[in-house]
Amino acid sequence: MRAFHMSWFAFFLCFLAWFGIAPLTKIVRDEMALTQSQVGWLVIGSVSITVVARLVVGWLCDRIGPRLAYTWLLVLGSLPVMGIGLAQDFQTFLIFRVLIGVIGASFVITQYHTSVMFAPNVVGTANATTAGWGNLGGGVTQLIMPIVLGILTVGAYVPFTDLQFLPSLGVSDAVAWRAAMVLAGAMCALVGVAYYFLTQDAPEGNYRVLRVAGKLRPKHSVKGSFAAAARDTRVWALFVIYGASFGIELTFNNVVALYFIDYFDFFRSMGAVQAVQWAGAAAMLYGLTNIFARTLGGAVGDRFGRRWGLAGRARWLFLALFTEGLALVLFSQVSVLRLALPALMLVSVFVQMSNGATFAVVPFINKEALGSVAGIVGAGGNAGAVAAGFLFRGAIPWPTAFLALGALVTLSAFLAFAVRFGTEAETSARVAFDAALLHRDGELTGAAPSEAA
Repeated sequence: MRAFHMSWFAFFLCFLAWFGIAPLTKIVRDEMALTQSQVGWLVIGSVSITVVARLVVGWLCDRIGPRLAYTWLLVLGSLPVMGIGLAQDFQTFLIFRVLIGVIGASFVITQYHTSVMFAPNVVGTANATTAGWGNLGGGVTQLIMPIVLGILTVGAYVPFTDLQFLPSLGVSDAVAWRAAMVLAGAMCALVGVAYYFLTQDAPEGNYRVLRVAGKLRPKHSVKGSFAAAARDTRVWALFVIYGASFGIELTFNNVVALYFIDYFDFFRSMGAVQAVQWAGAAAMLYGLTNIFARTLGGAVGDRFGRRWGLAGRARWLFLALFTEGLALVLFSQVSVLRLALPALMLVSVFVQMSNGATFAVVPFINKEALGSVAGIVGAGGNAGAVAAGFLFRGAIPWPTAFLALGALVTLSAFLAFAVRFGTEAETSARVAFDAALLHRDGELTGAAPSEAA
């Protein structure tokens, strides 16, 4: 449970740092006179390098374990988060925005760590909860970063009112957004150090000790794990599916606050900082469903797995993703704020459930190459966000871009039927599932597993 709580909290801070600049984009756009096309490139840049980073980190987890992988990622990843404050023009800002995307590889470590820590009967729920509570950072940052900006500049206001609840420090907008990012980066570095001292790689101990004791495969035997994962067509089906779920989440984290400011009259009459604060509060609703929705997606996946085996997990994945696509189409057609907000939350619920449903399947694809499978599928989320980002470069109106995404997501749901399992895999999963239930029941009654049977 220590690994559970440390992993979701570390992922939460990574999300806050990764997308901390997103709700402040209007301030940066005004300061640097960015064009719509340049804003689109920032959206693409923020998620592009994460594709490669997730592949590398997945392979790294198999070799050195999640504890060291997370520590190094958090400490080194904090540097560009703080360094973006040095940017004075679009080119420099874009470079730092791209480098910040490396910290998004934290997702793979989070899922890897909970996958090795939890039993088959709850692994989908554990994976979904750590990822969901971590993804919550993408919503919280939409509220927190504008409040920090307000404290440093004009003051912080209660969302959708004129009540000021924190005074300002009188700092300029240009200094304020830079200071906010330095604060986010510093917190990541501190948690990276804490992760090293407060967690371990697996229930039995750290990988280095386990390898010395002969209880874990040596590093050289992991060499072919990535190739084994890459040869599996199911992995690439999940790669696309995760691009259609988590890729949509990343896209919304990047654009939804600016979308509200640019396309809804309610925000246009405000000053820049107040508009950022209020739009951030509205955008936060998207991320708040992570409190329950991703966990729900993983938990339902576990339920389907208990009733219909591994095939049941894939069926649930199809249902969640198909409904997500329909919700996206609905959101794209809403132009009134009071209707847009509930439509936004509906999209978010099914995006998060699709995310959870995906990683209720991933741990059963190839246990000997779990890190590589998680890395490839996780990279699919960012690949989807990169592809979606091209729709927001200004060539078409953003509502049309959301409509196109809805159609593509709906079609991609049918790839879930390509995720199939043989009789041997189904039998093995069922045996492991039942054994986990017996072990749990034995602990609850105080009896040995054999006695519980």
